[in-house]
Order: sequence, then structure tokens, then C-alpha cells
Amino acid sequence: MAGQMTAGGGAQGGDFFLCDVFDAIPKNDLASMEHPLFSLGTRPDRRILNYEHNGAEITVVPSVKGLATIHDKDILIFCISQLMAAVNADRQVSRTLHLTAHDLLVATNRETSGDAYRRLREAFERLAGTRITTNIVTGGQEVTSGFGLIESWEIVRKARGGRMVNVVVTLSEWIYRAVLSKSVLTLSRDYFRLRKPLERRIYELARKHCGRQDSWQISVEVLLKKSGSASPRRVFRKMLRDMIAAQPLPDYAMEELPGDLIRFSQKHAVLDNSQRPPVLSARALEQARSLIPGVDVYALEADWRTMWVRSGAPRLRRPDAAFLGWVKKRATE
Repeated sequence: MAGQMTAGGGAQGGDFFLCDVFDAIPKNDLASMEHPLFSLGTRPDRRILNYEHNGAEITVVPSVKGLATIHDKDILIFCISQLMAAVNADRQVSRTLHLTAHDLLVATNRETSGDAYRRLREAFERLAGTRITTNIVTGGQEVTSGFGLIESWEIVRKARGGRMVNVVVTLSEWIYRAVLSKSVLTLSRDYFRLRKPLERRIYELARKHCGRQDSWQISVEVLLKKSGSASPRRVFRKMLRDMIAAQPLPDYAMEELPGDLIRFSQKHAVLDNSQRPPVLSARALEQARSLIPGVDVYALEADWRTMWVRSGAPRLRRPDAAFLGWVKKRATE
């Protein structure tokens, strides 16, 4: 059962969405996968973060509790996953969600001990207290605005020992707009098994940029910037080499290339020449950007490649035309 979605995209009065989708597929919003909004620290991080890359500007300001961490992000992933499952099932949704704390802990591969509930409460506090000012486009809109990652939260029912049972969360308009515009990507369920913050962040970037392509490569310098890591480049490079030795990422293998580059490739993709992903021209990507202004064209390309694989990886004589036809259809949905 869900509350009615209002014209403004939020919930008013008693309107809400009940998180009751069993085994919802994990989904993450594109903007926070692309840009470093979360702390990778394991201790309270009270730095003010400033980030600028390719026209995107972000300032992240912590509360006295510290910045929201990438593990706190599990709450947002759970909420986004529930909403997307409902949207895909043509159910009505709301920016205000009623959820069961136990379901959230289980879905994100966390313990259900008393200490886990305490940590969950702290995560809600950091998410609500962390303030972001940005001009990042979500849902086709570029608006410079300030907001919390969640607008509000409250415990509506406790167990006898004081442990939270049911929680109400109101997402920021920014996150909610990303859901309604389907600006999200599916994550591997094994994402929640990654315990090291940097592993989670690197997986997000690999998933966002490599997607279903054969491979993606990036310089260590740019990867450091996009990761949001506070480590010096020398230390960061050592952490990447440790990851290359361990290969912990779901779906993607990492390797170091000459020129201080890191290459990500599909772990289990064995493709013959007829199944190689179609190569799109830079001109086609520019045309796609004009068809859906403000969209991340590389995410569009990754989604199109996924559709191409699912349709049997047919041989395409004119990949650009096939891609742009798909984009035009998506623009009218």
C-alpha cells in the first residue's frame, strides 16, 4: 500500500510509501555514483568537502556528528531500490517512506544485533545532518540548491528495549527526482559485502563508467579525485595495488597499466567478435545529449548496451542510428 504522489513530488499529510517489496533489486542514483558525496572515513569526518569536475560543483558540509559515510548510503540505496521496484510495477510512490529497520539491515547484509540498530540510528543522523550545495543535474533539471541527503526521519515504533522497529524517512527532493526520472543503475547484491569504504566507492565508479562495456580506463590522478579519498596519491596508488592483488570487486577486474592508468574490465565476460559491444561515435553521444538535455550520456550508453546484450547481442550495421533511435524513444517515455 502506498500514499498518493502529490504534484510536487513529495508527500503531504499522511501520504507515504510503504517499503514492502521483498528482495528488491539494489539500485543507486547516478549522481552520487559519479560524484564524491560521502566520506570514506571510518571515524567522524568533519571536513568541508569541495569538489569541481567538468562543470559539476559540490560543497558538502558536515553536522557535529560528521559527514555521512559511504556505509550510511546503504539507507538511501535501500529506499531507492524499494521506490524503483514500485515505479516499475506501476505503483504510486511518495517521497516519505515507512520502513522496517530489521528489513533494511537484512537487505544491506548487516547484523541485526542491538549495536547494529544503534549504528543505524547514527547513520540516519549523519544523513539528515550532512548538507550539500550543488548544481548537479537530476531528472533533467540543473538547479543550484542546498539540501540534506534525507530531509527528515523519525522512529515511529520502538521495541520494549528501546530498539527502533519502524522508521519514517523523507528523502530530499533531489534524490526523489532521480528516482522518478529513473536516473539509477542496478548494483550487484555483493556490493553490500564490500566492507572497505574505498572498495565500495571504486565499485560505484566502475559500475557507472564501465557498465556492460568490455573495459574502462582512468588515470590514478582522476580516480583519486572522483573517489573522494583524502589519501595522498602515493598512498592511494598503494591501496589500488592492494585491490588489484585481492580483486574484491563484484563483476569487475582491475589492472594497472603503464602511464599511471587503472583499467577495469568485465570479470566473466567471454565474448566472441560478433558479440563485441557496438562502438558509438562521439557525434552520436553529442546528439543524444541534445535529445535529452542534462542527461549523463555515458550512463545512457551503458543502459543501451545492457539492452543490446539482453536482446541477444545482434549485429548492428549502424550502431549510431540504433542508439539514437533508442534514445528518442526513451526521451518520450
